Amino acid sequence: MTIVRTTLYVDGVPLPDGSDDVSPASARQRAEERGGFAWIALVDADADELERLGEELGVHPIALRESLRTHQRSIFERYGDDVFVVLQPARYDDASETVRCDEVDVFLSEALIVTVTRSDRIDVDDARRRIEGHPDLLRHGPSAVLWVLMELTTGGYRAVLDGVENDIDEIEDQIFGDDPGVSRRIFDLQREVIDLAHATTPLPDVLARLASAMQDPRLGREPARWDDLRGRAQYVADRVLSMRHTLDDALTIHATLVNQRLDEKMAHLTEVQVRQNDQVKKISSWAAIGFAPTFVASVYGMNFRFMPELDQPWGYPMALGIMVLLSAGLYGIFKRNDWL
Repeated sequence: MTIVRTTLYVDGVPLPDGSDDVSPASARQRAEERGGFAWIALVDADADELERLGEELGVHPIALRESLRTHQRSIFERYGDDVFVVLQPARYDDASETVRCDEVDVFLSEALIVTVTRSDRIDVDDARRRIEGHPDLLRHGPSAVLWVLMELTTGGYRAVLDGVENDIDEIEDQIFGDDPGVSRRIFDLQREVIDLAHATTPLPDVLARLASAMQDPRLGREPARWDDLRGRAQYVADRVLSMRHTLDDALTIHATLVNQRLDEKMAHLTEVQVRQNDQVKKISSWAAIGFAPTFVASVYGMNFRFMPELDQPWGYPMALGIMVLLSAGLYGIFKRNDWL
């Protein structure tokens, strides 16, 4: 269900008769008659309701179509005398390490500002109370509301950046440990930072174009503080970019460390295999040396009747000599080939 909040401001003060009972078109007409402006806040408006109110308020049709689709970036467009701005307020859930960006669409024209939000996480009533606490600012016209919304949006990024930065610090400590889940954590946080970059990177250009557009007196007298907001937005965009580079470097370093540990394990495994091969060679060599006299002895132990050397006095010494020569020869061969 669409919620409509209508407020009339004259000379920086909300009018008592500018209640939610006043239709949006009547609110704009009264604001023009009294030299003030109307703020129409739409919450959770569906496409049909938004189109109807847009036609009633005279919102540019192209800007209206832009508002009907979801955006991932902060944008600024000007359609004739109307300004269309998309803001991306963000919040950070430290428990799940996720960045949640909401969308605020703003239509700004002479004596009128319309805000469209699709989430109850954006407290429009709180924003109104904050804005009404600065009547001097509201005297500048509808652009003052946009300025405050932009100020709240850019100011809210500080907590998000601090939360992400704290997790990056934890990751930097975690990288040099042996935690297999750190690569997944880096990747997930990279994705969140990219979403945050979509919201923050266009902001400096959006604010520069807004500062130029606000020179139009029909949109309200320039609050002369857009440059301050642009400086803050540039700082936010630079920090987000730095975080992206840090996470890229962290992922690279982690991959390098993983490869290094793998190489160390492979080197250790190779060393073990070499030692095992040396042991196998030695065992095989001694087995071969031991087998030579055993073979000769087994031949002479077959007890054949007709073996000429059995009747000779030199037969026994000859058999022993063959055993010794075979063993010595094998030992020399294995020693030369570094098997022993």
